[in-house]
Amino acid sequence: MISAVPVDFPDAALEAAVRDGLARVEESLAATAHPDDELLTEASRHLIVAGGKRFRALLVLLAAQFGNPDDPRVTQAAVAIELTHLATLFHDDVMDEALVRRGHPSANSRWDNSVAILTGDFLFAQASQILARLGPEAVRIQAETFSRLVTGQTSETIGPRPGQDPLDHYMHVITEKTGSLIATSGQFGALFSGAPEGVADRIAAACEKLGVAWQLSDDVIDIASDTAQSGKTPGTDLRQGVRTLPVLYALRSLNSEPGSAPPGTGQSGTDQPAADARLRWLLEDADLADEALVTEALTLLRGHHAMKESRADVLNWVHEARTSIKTLPEGPARAAFLTMCDFVEKRTG
Repeated sequence: MISAVPVDFPDAALEAAVRDGLARVEESLAATAHPDDELLTEASRHLIVAGGKRFRALLVLLAAQFGNPDDPRVTQAAVAIELTHLATLFHDDVMDEALVRRGHPSANSRWDNSVAILTGDFLFAQASQILARLGPEAVRIQAETFSRLVTGQTSETIGPRPGQDPLDHYMHVITEKTGSLIATSGQFGALFSGAPEGVADRIAAACEKLGVAWQLSDDVIDIASDTAQSGKTPGTDLRQGVRTLPVLYALRSLNSEPGSAPPGTGQSGTDQPAADARLRWLLEDADLADEALVTEALTLLRGHHAMKESRADVLNWVHEARTSIKTLPEGPARAAFLTMCDFVEKRTG
């Protein structure tokens, strides 16, 4: 079982190869984040040693199985992808005023915002140096990816434009901010392993869809699962004031004209209008720093048809990812990608 994705790949030899590749990536990450400055050294290693799923590095290594996975450029590309991802986390925590990241104090809370921002910039620079050694095509792809990342983050920060559907806005943010780097992960793996022509573009498209499905699945799990099931505290996004897919679907229904909700959904009986009004208040006006209110909001959301709509969206993205993956060359790598699709589908419930 690969720690980045808690599933057993169907081919033991491939799983072992990817596991070894992740170990090399981990070693390279630790070595890369060692500048001469003592504070930058400590700060840049702060999130690296905190761990993480290394999901993006896994996708680089898995996509490389369509070519020569032993090409040393593959590990370098995986390290560059992870450094880019880590850099965005430093910046995200500053913008979100986050206190904790991966169970440890965030860099901005341990030091200050300036140190966190500069450390993120340093990691971006380290990733760029690696990509420069990989060639102009790597730099071009990274530049396009970075543009999408910034566009997504900017959209999230500003919020929906006047008249823009909040759901459309949210999906734009997820696709640009999350899907873009995951797409590049698969593209780099195929590109730098010398995979057959056309594979890199196809696997990039598949990875982007899988990445969006994974994020939306997290949205559902944050509402639907208890701590024992997910290993995380449910309602984290609610506490942080983040309106994810189930909340946006619920608010669309709650704020629509009477009678517009799908028939036979949600709770039934004479208490339904009161429950809807209560849920609307909880999602729009309540102070969800209050744990009792978070628990109440979770209970009402779990009984709302928004959860069914959200799960349907996840399954649609998984279906599109699976369809794209089936266009790839047959073999253990394709089977592993399909297994990941199955896992996202099952974890969503």
